[in-house]
Amino acid sequence: MRTLIQAFRTKELRKKIFFVLGMIIIYRIGAFIPAPGVSEQAVRACTASTGSENFIGLVNLFSGGAMLQLSIFALGVMPYITASIVIQLLRVVIPRFETLHKEGQSGEAKLTQYTRYLTIGLAILQSTTIVVTAKSGALFNYQCPNIIPDGSIWTLVVMVLVMTGGTGLIMWMAELITEKGIGQGMSILIFLSICSGFLPQLWQIGYGTNGSDGNWGKFAIVTGVLLVIMVFVNYVELSQRRIPVQYTRRMIGRKMYGGSSTYLPLKINMSGVIPPIFASSILAIPTLIAQFGKSDAGWVQWINTNLANSTTLWYILLYALMIVFFTFFYTEITFNPDETADNMKQYGGFIPGIRAGNATARYLKYVINRLNTVGAVYLLFVALLPTVLIMALNLNTQLPFGGTTILIIAGVGLDTLRQAKAQTEQYQYAGFLFENNEHIEGK
Repeated sequence: MRTLIQAFRTKELRKKIFFVLGMIIIYRIGAFIPAPGVSEQAVRACTASTGSENFIGLVNLFSGGAMLQLSIFALGVMPYITASIVIQLLRVVIPRFETLHKEGQSGEAKLTQYTRYLTIGLAILQSTTIVVTAKSGALFNYQCPNIIPDGSIWTLVVMVLVMTGGTGLIMWMAELITEKGIGQGMSILIFLSICSGFLPQLWQIGYGTNGSDGNWGKFAIVTGVLLVIMVFVNYVELSQRRIPVQYTRRMIGRKMYGGSSTYLPLKINMSGVIPPIFASSILAIPTLIAQFGKSDAGWVQWINTNLANSTTLWYILLYALMIVFFTFFYTEITFNPDETADNMKQYGGFIPGIRAGNATARYLKYVINRLNTVGAVYLLFVALLPTVLIMALNLNTQLPFGGTTILIIAGVGLDTLRQAKAQTEQYQYAGFLFENNEHIEGK
């Protein structure tokens, strides 16, 4: 709170904050503007009576509810998230991408350009899928017909183009927020999308739909658990395993370099929120495919029974296994112990007690595996907590928070506050400068 107050007192930061708020207002307005050809009355009736817990529900989470409203921002930030993850994974497969990553700022700019192109391609694919499922009725489990009254090819093409253009606009807005505002633009939009439905769903647990079918005791329990988990997540996300690194003295020309001591910070949860997102997305695909099959088919009934509900034994088991797998897999891709050890050796750095080179790489792999084990247990605890609450309190499966939600809210909130504090300190000189620019010894 103190950081925010100081930021508002600084003219430059105040302009940045108002700019971010303006982008947020535009983003939320676009989330309620229906795409051309959509019956707004039919959509409102459907969203009030049905829910979705498959891949559609995941996309709806990251779009702030805009997807189920079939608005111009229906896809939200999901195409960009998917494109960014795919580009990172392709660094292992395509040597050209790894070379660009090592080139520094120019290479990262090229990778960002590739991410934009892939985002538009994924937006076309996802918007086509959403429009087709909405037209067939599968988007709302065949309970809400006539979502798109005019099902002509021209109408469907226009809807796909508008939703794809909305994704491009969101991507542009996020880059503007990063450049002219505070924080990482795409992360802020994700944070906003998730929080937009957070408080209404939380309030619905206690108040209910009409004020008579709620339960304030369950509301108090969920709120208390939420606060405890948020504190726990903040503590873990800020925790580090600091490996000491010593640099030897080197003579370059007539100057002496090195001789300093530092440390290599390694987070407990190095994979971030990626494992729960990957696990949820993969487990939602069979449910999405089953919607296009015959309801009396055996494989459709098995999927609807065991994978459509997050409280079933099969879903919990597969979800946990995938989280553990992606925790190790994603960390293996994003952090290369061999490369880190080579860089340390090149600049004369070494870990005290560990020989530089291969021995350092083996030691880093050992530490990373231990951290990943703890991080996987931590992610399992946070991700499976909503399922435990659903089963213990007999709640509706539409909880106001989940493992992915908590991790994103905590991570984005901490990162934004750190950036705001860093920028605030750039303009706060009163602590070590005097107004008359005169330094008095001893005062």
